[in-house]
Parts: sequence; C-alpha cells; structure tokens
Amino acid sequence: MQTAPEAHEAPAHKRVLVLAYSQTGQLAAITDSLLAPLIAEARISVRVEILRPCSPFPFPWPLLRFLDAFPESAHLAPGAIEAPQFAPEERFDLIILPWQVWFLAPSQPVTAFLKHPAARRLLAGKPVVSVIACRNMWMMAFEKMKGLLDDCGARLIDNVVLTDRAPTFATLLTTPAWMLTGRRDVIPGLPPAGIGEEEIRRCSRFGRALRDALLDDREGGSAPLLKGLRAVEANPRLLTGERAGTRSFLAWGYLLRAAGKPGSTLRAPLLILYLLFLVLMILTVLPISLTVQALFRPLMAGRLAGHKAYFEQPSGSGSERLAQYD
Repeated sequence: MQTAPEAHEAPAHKRVLVLAYSQTGQLAAITDSLLAPLIAEARISVRVEILRPCSPFPFPWPLLRFLDAFPESAHLAPGAIEAPQFAPEERFDLIILPWQVWFLAPSQPVTAFLKHPAARRLLAGKPVVSVIACRNMWMMAFEKMKGLLDDCGARLIDNVVLTDRAPTFATLLTTPAWMLTGRRDVIPGLPPAGIGEEEIRRCSRFGRALRDALLDDREGGSAPLLKGLRAVEANPRLLTGERAGTRSFLAWGYLLRAAGKPGSTLRAPLLILYLLFLVLMILTVLPISLTVQALFRPLMAGRLAGHKAYFEQPSGSGSERLAQYD
C-alpha cells in the first residue's frame, strides 16, 4: 500500500489518516487508487496506519479457521490488535476507513480498532469516509459500522461501496473458493471473484473529489464530499437475506462461543454442523426470498425504494459529478 514520502510532511496543509487492513490485497489496491490524487497533492499529508491483529488471520483460509471466525465477527467481539503507532495527540483533518465485510459484520481487525481506547481519542468529532469492498451483502454490516463510529463520536460523512458485479449465485461459489484457495478464477465457467480492475482504477475519482474538498475546507461541514460520484448503490432485495443471515450468525455464534474460544476443539463439530445449516439456508431461504420479492415487487416498490434511499446515505448513487472527476 502506498504511503506519502517523508518530504511530503513539511508543507502539508491538511492531514489525512487512513486506517487500513487488507487480507487478500484487493482492499489495498482500492485504497491505493483512491489515495493516489491525495498523495500527489503537496498541500495534503497522507498517513497510512496498518491495523495488525495480534494473531494474524491466514490467507487463504483453512476451512475450519474460516468458519471459526464467524462467532466473534458477528458478535463484534474481535481478537486484539497491536497498539496503533500514532500518538494520541496527533491531529488529522479527515479519516479514511477502508473495510471488508466478514459474516455480515465489519472485519475483526477494523472492529478491534474501533473498540480500542485510541479510537475514541482519535475519532471524536472527526469526519470519516467509509470505503467498503465486499461480495454484495453489506447493508447490515454498515448498520453495525455506524453504531461503532457513533460510539467513538465520529462523524460519518461519506460511504463508498464496491461489490462483485457477478450474479449473486455465481458469487456464492466464487467468493468462498477465493477465500479458501487464494485464487479468484478457481471455478471454470464462472467470472473471477472480487472487484473488477477497471472499477478499482476508477476509485481515483473519490480521491480527486476529497482532494478538492480538503483544499476548500469542506471536510468540517455536514454535507457529504462524494455526492454525485456514484459512490454506493444498494440492492434492497438482498436485505431479507441479510437479516436472516445476521440472525443465524448471532444465534449460532452464541452456541459456538459457549463451546469455547476460537480454535477450541469443542467448536469443530459444531462448525461442521453449522456449515451444513448455512448451505441449506443459502439454497432455500435466499432463492425463496428473491422469488417472493419478484412476485410482489409492485406491492413492495415503495418499501424497497425507501430501503434503497436509506442505505445509500450519505453519499448516494447519483452521477451528476462524474464528468468532473471520473
């Protein structure tokens, strides 16, 4: 991941802190693309703080280790991270928070930071730009993220969401295969897992808009800085599945956490049982939900539109400024 050169610090007019954790490297590439215009601007200093779990998570994941991460992820009870390297008194004008979705919740390293004592000192009153990269289900995780930021006293002014554009049922195969093998194209005939290279390249538009906003002192206001740049597009038809999945992760998470700590041998048979349950739920609940919504779409149009508008806040899906920054 790129960082600003040391010589960049002296003439800086605005200071930006990036809190970063990328397991596969994809989120690091997205972050680099977004930061490039900010790093190139001499009046802006960019500092990247890598979040480091005390017990690193593997990539690719062994199957049981992958499943074993879900109880603590879903319950926002992450493993510890190493102490942040910045001093508590350091001042930053803008915080950029790229994050992944793990089991319909923010990834454990990001959650661990937001629960760290340093987070409240750093984020209280500060504007935060959230950047999500995930398969396609992020709305319930975003609700949890908003709660974590509120607990720190942060001001969420923007949210960018990048998702895998492949069909939902294709990503249900390709994403787990990527996590377990380290290969994005492991299943013949299906598109590669993850965010497309062109979409990653185009993330620089957000950096250009943030650069201009910082130089105009607009980060201190309440208005989003990335509005009109097609920052997020919510698919409310997935919300029913997300809610069912969240309830499932929480319920089974209680059982698994009662069986022991992460890595406990008592968890292994329960994790296998849960895997079978999860596959059954994906094969039944998700298609039934999508079918019912398709049949009743005319009756649900108003509700779906309301969900879409709610989850696309604060940055929105409008494109009126794309010509200026893309």
